[in-house]
Amino acid sequence: MYITSREKAIIELIVKTSGKHTVSSIAAYLNVSGRTIHRDLKAVEKIIDSFDLRLIRNMEKGLAIEGKNEQIFRLFQFLMGNHSIDQPPQEKKLQLLITLVQEESYKIQVLSSNIGVSITTLTTYLDELKDWLGRFNVQLTRKRGVGVDLIGSESSKRKALASYILLHFHEELIERLFLLENGKYDHRNILHYFLPDYLLAIERLVNTTFSNSQLRLADSDYIGLIVHICITMQRTEDFFLLKEDVEFSDDLTNEYRLIVEICKELEAIFSVKFSKEDFIYLAVILKGSKLQAADEAPYDSIGLSKLVRALIQDVSSQLHVDLTNDFSLYQGLLAHMEPSLYRIKQQMGLFNPLKEEIMRKYPLLFLAVKNSVEKQLRKIDSFPDDEIAFIVMHFGSALVLREEKLPIHALVVCPTGIGTSKMLASRVKKEIPRIEQIEIKSIKEIQQKNQLEDYDLIISTVNLPFIDIDYILVSPLLTEENIETIREFLRQHIDVLTEKKRYLGSSPKESFSADRGKRADITEVLQQLKDVQKSIEAVLTNFRVNQMPEVNDHEKIIERMVHEAEKEKLLTNGEDVLASLKERESKGGLGIPETGMALFHCRNKHVQELIFQIAHLEHPLLVKGMDGKDMFIKNLLLMLAPEELAVREQEIVSLISTSLIENNEAIQIFSSANEEMIRERLEAVFLDYLHTNIIKE
Repeated sequence: MYITSREKAIIELIVKTSGKHTVSSIAAYLNVSGRTIHRDLKAVEKIIDSFDLRLIRNMEKGLAIEGKNEQIFRLFQFLMGNHSIDQPPQEKKLQLLITLVQEESYKIQVLSSNIGVSITTLTTYLDELKDWLGRFNVQLTRKRGVGVDLIGSESSKRKALASYILLHFHEELIERLFLLENGKYDHRNILHYFLPDYLLAIERLVNTTFSNSQLRLADSDYIGLIVHICITMQRTEDFFLLKEDVEFSDDLTNEYRLIVEICKELEAIFSVKFSKEDFIYLAVILKGSKLQAADEAPYDSIGLSKLVRALIQDVSSQLHVDLTNDFSLYQGLLAHMEPSLYRIKQQMGLFNPLKEEIMRKYPLLFLAVKNSVEKQLRKIDSFPDDEIAFIVMHFGSALVLREEKLPIHALVVCPTGIGTSKMLASRVKKEIPRIEQIEIKSIKEIQQKNQLEDYDLIISTVNLPFIDIDYILVSPLLTEENIETIREFLRQHIDVLTEKKRYLGSSPKESFSADRGKRADITEVLQQLKDVQKSIEAVLTNFRVNQMPEVNDHEKIIERMVHEAEKEKLLTNGEDVLASLKERESKGGLGIPETGMALFHCRNKHVQELIFQIAHLEHPLLVKGMDGKDMFIKNLLLMLAPEELAVREQEIVSLISTSLIENNEAIQIFSSANEEMIRERLEAVFLDYLHTNIIKE
């Protein structure tokens, strides 16, 4: 059994001063962060559990170890006879992996000495790393007289190293980056590999670049991109170059531009030179990253929209629960599925650390999602369980969000991705019915805004060393112990909560507050009705089919349609709108395969209201399809939307795009050039939406 010197010190402190020490006091005594102690306590629990002892966490009395005296005596005998190690096995294995990727081959004896473990222990580590590396097509070989060697492409080695660090040391990286940003660090390599100056410069450049772009990443992928850039930078500097053929594709245009912008800045600061292969490699990593917010998804990606709706329909059918009108679920899946499918296509090997727990806690939901994914994505030979587990989080969130709202206002700080944070928030609502409203914020957001006092309860999945307000540290999947801790916190703070929120209806003032709450609710409903009405009226009023027999260039057709809309004051600055349309076209094909239609679209600040129009062509034009292949079209569809859209307005936009290929009848109607017939179809689609979502009769 391995035990670190810090774990040994923690056990001794708890036993000798039972009930006197808290996580904070132990952290102060050992001069480490509270997050570090929380992480070590997990290992401590496993150690004492093997002696039939239990670790008791009591918010009032502190930490204690309970069990029979003879078992505590046996534990102390073990501690006295055990030579503690300064680093846990996971950290030793990281050192081993870093050593192996830095050299061609190593003798077993040399490795054993370098890592500071016995040959027997080293052999165990190598066996475990061999399985891990195999997932990335990297082969670990051991030959008598030759030693240990890694065989695999440079890109595979980089991905394996980055994934190992992100899986096992994600929280530690967040803490180290925070310390770097605040000037609290020494000059030793971070996690035995990263140069502090490089990591700090990369983090600042990535933050600045993405703040100025429309792309926002989930916190986990934000950290992931920093890690990949730093590994690429250091590997390139050490002459471990990408030699495999990598080709640039049009769908990487935006990501490639951002990566080049970051890397050129790094080249100007440090004496390092990135190659074109490095740019493409990092652009692919960025393309496969998850978006931070669901409403930043490609809302008009028709093929993906159809797939997501089919997925929701199929899962709903299996579970006998109707989720087909849950637009939040649709948005979340739409945001997740595009990078997910790209990761699988590129064999990027994303791993979900919560997979096993999700499969254990939600077996039926997992199976239902797996069945639906395999049914809807037959072209993919094998959809990884790790990716399915992420999708399960979205469905799990939708299923438990249907709970009654009650008075307490909570904040969830969760840097593990939008699906995880939504699910955590939903679980909190389900388990603690008194919580009315839960907001989700990233670590960066709470550092930038000083409004934490507005929340009755702060829940975080990682340590927050930069705030001085009480918060509760929980597992991303919310264990029973976490639930009990939250309940205990609320019980102990009833006086504070009731001071801030008086019971409704107990006095004239309270009655007025209750009425105000009702008015706020009905105001929100009325606003949604206005958004729906405005959107539908705009689409139907502005809709028309233009006959353009003499024009044989799709850019000229779009230009004519945009300038005509500008004359009608439906938009201002037509040139800027055209630039947005060209930028969207540069990201990927817009032709809808097997339909003879292409949907050109954008959101732009100069568009005043929703515009959906069709240009019918006498002669077919060649454009790039959404599947990347060239195709002929006879109908050019133009959809323009304001840059800022309310949720209901986004639903209407999404409704139009998905209705285009709903079935063969829809395809025939929208490609018919019959304005009256198409208008009737749009009216029928909108009426069905109103009956389903608004009127509900």
